[in-house]
Amino acid sequence: MFLSLVLLGLCICVIILQLRPTRPKNFPPGPPALPILGNILHLNLQNPLEDFEKLRKSYGDVYSLFLGPKPFVVINGVKAMKEAMVIKAAEFAGRPQDTFVNDVFDVKGVILADYGASWKEHRRFALMTLRNFGLGKKSMEERIHDEIQHTIKTLDESTGKTLCPQVMFHNMASNIICQVLFGTRYEYDDEFITTVIQCVTEITKIINGPWAMLYDSLPFIRNLPLPFNKAFKDTKRSSDLVLRLLNEHKKTRVPGEPRDFLDCYLDEMEKKAEDSTFSEDKLIFTALDLLFAGTDTTSNTLLTAFLYLMNHPHIQERCQQEIDKVLEGKDQVCFDDRHQMPYVQTNENKQTKEKKLFECLFIQAVIHESQRIANTVPLSIFHCTTKDTELAGYYVPKGTMIVQNLTTVLKEEEQWKYPHEFNPENFLNDQGEFVKPDAFMPFSAGPRMCLGEGLARMELFLIMVTLLRKFKFIWPEDAGEPDYTPIFGVTLTPKPYPMKVQHRL
Repeated sequence: MFLSLVLLGLCICVIILQLRPTRPKNFPPGPPALPILGNILHLNLQNPLEDFEKLRKSYGDVYSLFLGPKPFVVINGVKAMKEAMVIKAAEFAGRPQDTFVNDVFDVKGVILADYGASWKEHRRFALMTLRNFGLGKKSMEERIHDEIQHTIKTLDESTGKTLCPQVMFHNMASNIICQVLFGTRYEYDDEFITTVIQCVTEITKIINGPWAMLYDSLPFIRNLPLPFNKAFKDTKRSSDLVLRLLNEHKKTRVPGEPRDFLDCYLDEMEKKAEDSTFSEDKLIFTALDLLFAGTDTTSNTLLTAFLYLMNHPHIQERCQQEIDKVLEGKDQVCFDDRHQMPYVQTNENKQTKEKKLFECLFIQAVIHESQRIANTVPLSIFHCTTKDTELAGYYVPKGTMIVQNLTTVLKEEEQWKYPHEFNPENFLNDQGEFVKPDAFMPFSAGPRMCLGEGLARMELFLIMVTLLRKFKFIWPEDAGEPDYTPIFGVTLTPKPYPMKVQHRL
């Protein structure tokens, strides 16, 4: 009997050892992994960012973990990030295909598609179409300014009162991208906009939450009625709404005269190239990709910016002084004002008028610092290797999942003057000139860099300058101390906070 128990124990030990994940030769180091579970117990599934930082201190800038039986590599710091995403960009440009986020969006959009002909074709088309619809051009500026007027109306009605700006900024960002995609702006109580914002909020919370990690680690739970199923339902609700818009477009469009992104895509489909990868399914999910990405990231950056500006009134006041000087005599700001514009100043000694150049240096620094401190997508979107390769001297096989810890780049102590505090001087040199350090990567880097970078930069500049020119934003006296700790998800979201608004003279 005793011998039988010993043999049974040995068999169990052998099975456990066989199931225990092992690292390939010269694979990045990391903590020992458990059978089946991998390194789940090393991470706080609600928010793993602090755990990632602790592991970096133990194992270096490039280390590995196991998500169940699957290994993934975490990249930290500017040096390793640039090697992977810039120098060896094509080798790290894949997307892991058997993960929760891929299953939720059915891998039919442009953001999550694997690195290949279809992805390249769709990304090229999306970039070209966004440019054609006014990125960097007056038409896009007009759309943004039109939407800002609706926000100004909300703020006018709230003057002297306390409001919560979360819904206001989400609606603003969502409506701007809706105009590009669907040619329509929606009233803030419209079913489409309210449903989309609700779905975006819920999906982003789930995707980088504990249930998504369990879904990826333990495939046998995927068919169970667990909370992660809510993300699938929300995606279906959103895709049904876009399908309804698509069907309306097909009835009213004039071929060759596109009104928006949907029309452009339908025109492209009608070309019927033999090797084309365009389809209605991919159109729906590409539109959802752009809508989701263009809503949450911009609104969360704005929320972060105004949270800090209210609690750093001297920075807000300096922004307003610069805005007043640059925009003197102008009805509204334009995107080119971020570089330089001439203004006329009287020289008291010569009693003549000189034309000088004044640049929006400080407001540019504040906007970039808001993006840095917001760290909106802290782990980016997961990549995977497209071939066997090396990183920092380690061997990384084809198909290995790659996690970019952008927090370590945006707050790397060797790269920033004030890495852990909100300070626009992170983007100003000793002469007070605007500079952008190599470590500024809020949109990631390489061929997978954020599609909407151009639109986001324009939105942030026009919105912040316009609102700061007209209003003073105040932290309510009865609100207590501000809590800067964000809510973790695919994006970092500031906790809901109150805001008081006053008109500036």
